[in-house]
Order: sequence, then C-alpha cells, then structure tokens
Amino acid sequence: MTVQPSHDSDPPSSMLLKDYRNIPGIEKVDDVVKRLLSLEMASRKETLKIKQEWLMNKVMANPEDTKSLETRIVALTVKIHNYEEHMQKHLKDKTHKRYLLMSIDQRRKMLKNLRKTNFDAFERICRELQIEYTFPPLYYRAAHRRFLAKRALCLQVFQEVQKIKKQKRALKAAAAAQRQGDQGKPKTPPQAYAEALRENY
Repeated sequence: MTVQPSHDSDPPSSMLLKDYRNIPGIEKVDDVVKRLLSLEMASRKETLKIKQEWLMNKVMANPEDTKSLETRIVALTVKIHNYEEHMQKHLKDKTHKRYLLMSIDQRRKMLKNLRKTNFDAFERICRELQIEYTFPPLYYRAAHRRFLAKRALCLQVFQEVQKIKKQKRALKAAAAAQRQGDQGKPKTPPQAYAEALRENY
C-alpha cells in the first residue's frame, strides 16, 4: 500500500476556521483578515482536527460515528499525512520515520479487516482517501546463511538415504535373481547385482 505524495483529499488552505465560518458579514472582510482566520494560519493541532473533520464529512455516511473501523482509518490517514509533511522537511528524523511506517502498517491491517467485513466501504475509503491497496505476499522468509546451510545438509542427507535404499533394492533383486536363476546359464551374484543396480539407477 502506497501513499500519494499530494493529498487532493485535504481541505483547501483558504477555508475559514470553524469558529469564524458562521459570523455574519465574514465574506465582506479584507483578504488579509480572511487569511489570518483561515486554515493556512492555524496551528498544527487545529489543522489536524479540521482535516479529520473534513475527511469524516467526505467519507463517512455518519460523521458523528467515532468508533467504527472506517473512522479509525480516517484518523490514521490524517496522522500519516502529517508525518509525511514532517518528513519532507526533516529527512533525517528517524523517530518520526518509524512512527510513519508503524502508522502505515497499522492502517494496512485495518484496511485488510475492512475488506473482509465490508468490501463496499473498503472501496469507498480507498477511493476517497486516495489509498492504493496492494496485497501482501503470501509467505516471506529471509534466507540466512544458517538456514541455507541447514537446507543443504538436509538435501545431502536425503540424497544419501535414497542412494542407500537403491543399493538395498539392488541387493534384493540380485539375491532374488540368484535364487530363481535364468533359463540359460545362471548369472554369478556380482553380475546380477551389477545389472540390478543399473536398472535401479
């Protein structure tokens, strides 16, 4: 699952803060005043809160629902966007990079559960939040040197066991041929063993 670098789902920076939207005559004030009261000049805490409310109203059928899986995915997406903006300015911040990767992994698990329980909601969430969901690999195991050595030893032991089994079958076939004999001149045990060994190999 990858995150888009540009978040078109975010509210416009010129949007007024919630406390100033319903004030009478707010549309007639100067552009400088509007900018001071807009999302562009808001604090980080207010910005995250407004972004979450914006996405909730855009994605959720019931924005008042705060306990559903979709709501937690929206809140986690806002947090991921915030971490991405921070990492663009501070590339060497390993702590926030770890938080970002942990949040993405946590959201991936939530999306996986949502896909199993409510596929329509899963598609709507991915479309509105611009999330590209990719399926994880079925199985992955790093090939360490100890694992490779153990695997090679097991393969060698298996081949030796198969070789011994073939030799035993050849000996049994040679003994059976010696007991039964052929119509013509009976073969000596070494000859019968050699022929049986060639047949088994």
